[in-house]
Amino acid sequence: MKKSNKMIAVAAAGALLLTGGVTAVANAVSPAAAPAAVPAAAPVKVAAEVQPAPENVVAQNRISVGASSAAVNAALAKCQADKLPFVTVAVVDRFGTVQALLRGDNAAEHTIEAAKQKAYTAAAFGAPTSELAKRTNGNGPSIADLPGTLFLAGGVPLKVNGVSVAGIGVGGAPDGALDEACATAGADALAVASK
Repeated sequence: MKKSNKMIAVAAAGALLLTGGVTAVANAVSPAAAPAAVPAAAPVKVAAEVQPAPENVVAQNRISVGASSAAVNAALAKCQADKLPFVTVAVVDRFGTVQALLRGDNAAEHTIEAAKQKAYTAAAFGAPTSELAKRTNGNGPSIADLPGTLFLAGGVPLKVNGVSVAGIGVGGAPDGALDEACATAGADALAVASK
């Protein structure tokens, strides 16, 4: 047994010496025989400067943070005056990005999404969601199947020069007409402030 262990050890040592020798020879190759360095790639252009010409850039109107805050506060104040403290009010731009959100005392989690979706629906279509809900009658696919929309009363568009630029939505009241009355109060606060 000892003899076979010695033979294995000698064979392993021989293999190690052979491998080391081959490596040493490979490392000793002259620099002239080494492959040439790969040239660096040209820098990649990541972005182009867009010229601010009317045909390249679209100007857009947005509701300011102050106006968004005033609208959600006015809408929630109306709901609280109507004994509806459990609603959420959202103002979103016409792309659905939240500008302001105010959750009333005791407002359930689902009211947040409902308010945002109503606001977006009103902004995107430029009409109150109570009017839009009337267009979803019938069988088969309808505008109500569009992602992120909610065709229940409670969303009101906010317009600048007749163009919808944002929407205000209220969710959580026991009736959509109550939600819409609060949303309208928020929209009216902006109309009064601009006069």
